[in-house]
Amino acid sequence: MKYENIRKQVLEAILQAVDLGLINGTSGNIALRDDTDDVVAITPSGIPYTHMTADQIAIVDMNGKWIDGPFKPSSEVPMHTAVLRSRPDVKATVHTHGMFATIMAMLDEPLQPTTPPQAEFVPVRIVPFTMPGSDEVAQRVVETLGADGRAVLIKNHGMFCCGKDMKAAMSATIYTEEMAQTAYYAKLLGKFQPMSEEAVAAMKALIAADQAV
Repeated sequence: MKYENIRKQVLEAILQAVDLGLINGTSGNIALRDDTDDVVAITPSGIPYTHMTADQIAIVDMNGKWIDGPFKPSSEVPMHTAVLRSRPDVKATVHTHGMFATIMAMLDEPLQPTTPPQAEFVPVRIVPFTMPGSDEVAQRVVETLGADGRAVLIKNHGMFCCGKDMKAAMSATIYTEEMAQTAYYAKLLGKFQPMSEEAVAAMKALIAADQAV
C-alpha cells in the first residue's frame, strides 16, 4: 500500500475523534502531509469511519487533486490543503463538528481558556459561515489562523485545528473542544472566569521553553 504510514495515522486519528464524540457518522475530516513527498492523506467522502481500513484513506496532491485511493477524498480538501500550503510548519489538520465548539462559535467572540493546558491553543478566533467545501471557506480559515494559529471555530459548522504532527493537531482539537465546553457551562452558571492575559502569556512561554506539544 502506497503511503501506508500517513494513511494509518489518519485512520487512527479519525477513530480517536469518533471515540471522543468529536465526529458523528461521516462528518468531519482529517489530513496529514507526507514527510518527503508533496502528497496528503485525507479521509474519504461519505464512508463510515468505524469500519474504514487504511487503504481506503484517499491521497491527494498539495492542490487537492485525487491521485490514489478507492474513494474520492473529503469535500473539505480545499480547506485542508489551503492551510497546508500556507503553513510550512503544519503537517496535520483536523476538522470536527464538536457540539460545544459549534455552540460557542455563535457568540462571534474568540474563545478564552480557563485552564493552563487550554492556553497553548489560543487565540481561537471565529470564521464567519461560508459554504462547506468551498474555496472561500478555505481562504477564510487560512486568514483567521494566520501565521501561527492552532485552532479556529467556524460559525454554524464546527472547528478546524492544525499542528506540526498528528499528535499536536489532535491535542489542539481535544483542548479546543474542552475550552468551548468549560466556557459554555461557566457562562451558563454566570461564573465565567477565564485566565488572565498575563497568565496565558506565562503559560505559553513555559510551554515554549519546554518545547511541549
